[in-house]
Amino acid sequence: MSGPVLDPTFAALPHRRLGEVALGRAEQLGATHADFRLERVRSQHLGVRDGVLQGASDAEDLGFAVRVLHGGAWGFASGVVLTEAEAVAVAERAVGVARVAATMTTEPVRLAPEPTYDDVTWVSDYDVDPLGVPVAEKAAVLVDWTARLLRSDAVDHATAFLLQVHENKYYADLAGTRTTQQRVRLQPGFEAMGSTATSFDAMASIAPPVGRGWEYCTGTPAQGAWDWDAELAEVPDLLAEKLAAPSVEPGTYDLLVHPSNLWLTIHESIGHATELDRALGYEANYAGTSFATPDHLGTLRYGSEVMHVTGDRTYPHGLSTVGYDDEGVQTQSWDIVRDGVLVGYQLDRAMGERMPELNGGRSNGCAYADSPGHVPVQRMANVSLQPDPDGPSTEELVGRVERGIYVVGDKSWSIDMQRFNFQFTGQRFYAIEDGELRGQLRDVAYQATTTDFWGSLEAVGGPQTWVLGGAFNCGKAQPGQVAAVSHGCPTSLFRGVSILNTAEEGGQ
Repeated sequence: MSGPVLDPTFAALPHRRLGEVALGRAEQLGATHADFRLERVRSQHLGVRDGVLQGASDAEDLGFAVRVLHGGAWGFASGVVLTEAEAVAVAERAVGVARVAATMTTEPVRLAPEPTYDDVTWVSDYDVDPLGVPVAEKAAVLVDWTARLLRSDAVDHATAFLLQVHENKYYADLAGTRTTQQRVRLQPGFEAMGSTATSFDAMASIAPPVGRGWEYCTGTPAQGAWDWDAELAEVPDLLAEKLAAPSVEPGTYDLLVHPSNLWLTIHESIGHATELDRALGYEANYAGTSFATPDHLGTLRYGSEVMHVTGDRTYPHGLSTVGYDDEGVQTQSWDIVRDGVLVGYQLDRAMGERMPELNGGRSNGCAYADSPGHVPVQRMANVSLQPDPDGPSTEELVGRVERGIYVVGDKSWSIDMQRFNFQFTGQRFYAIEDGELRGQLRDVAYQATTTDFWGSLEAVGGPQTWVLGGAFNCGKAQPGQVAAVSHGCPTSLFRGVSILNTAEEGGQ
């Protein structure tokens, strides 16, 4: 079976000619660097409630952008009319912006060097483009999911959704790089809601969003499909147990964290904290700056010695996985935390030039713009906690705990503007007593500082416990941009973590 190919409707767009015209005009006007991006982002969302399709919406964003360096300053402009005259006009506007910015720039922008890649194509790994599947067929799957959940007396209402994105992008620059890329991503999910005389709660799917196609919902395990049948069968009973569960006694517990919860802690306390623009104080929108500043590189004890975290824009089916970033840099994998010590950051070309001691003075491919109307910014790679190659199973880790809590699934979270003090809740929590699971608890949140939490990491599970989680909606920059990113991790054991009772903390 052959793999996916570049969409011919995108290949037919005049991206090459528009790029030549725009770059040529920018060079005539004295730009020392110029890049051109033409992209088309198509998305579709379906939503179902209690067996009824509530809505189906489609969106398409098509346009192009020109970014230049002129007089040591950035200039940027974009357009949506795909003509040569507009390509010239957009290039001229970009240079005009740079000329104005140069009068206010005290330190010239410089870019880390990168080899050129002449006319390369990259397509993500998937079997079935979800946007090519009839809406009625996809809606029928979601309707069936909610109908199956509603068969249980424990479920009062059920919802399901499907978000699909098909992204095409052409990049060219004055150095001679030309890349054409296509990637597909998918986020399906469902949630069951129930109540008793004294409580209301919900239980959602823990299926992660993925860089796969429609086969994730209806394919075979060999195609990477999630086991929807098994999860749909167990969620009503899990919800009923949660509704009847006792409230947690706050205190200090050992904490065993499933990948479906730990990915979000990685995202907030490691992923954002090791974006170099935040660490240098250049970026503070949405999530603040970072405690993990470059003066601590190579010395900061981020966590225990079993902590090994990588950045990766090449991992198969990762949401942040591409062949080349939006500055023409070939994507890579690298260490961020090794043996518990901070050793690396996420870089674009401007940040890479500022710290040549990182990655050999080269960007590690972390520039991305979420639309043709936005300038590329440094964005997160697939930041992942690596398993122990010979590590234990989840059951073996449970057996090591005398008094603890096992957490599964993500929910709400809070973290300060330095990515240091945080608390997280989850979908469900189980008491662990004398090495055995004893049933669910309610109203649980865990609280720590980043270095205390990761310093309490005693053991990571083996590869058999590793799962690639993630999110479609990581926000950054101003004007705001949204990017999809994955985070893999194994089941992990933390000792002596502070547990809050959220009902008591909320004054209920």
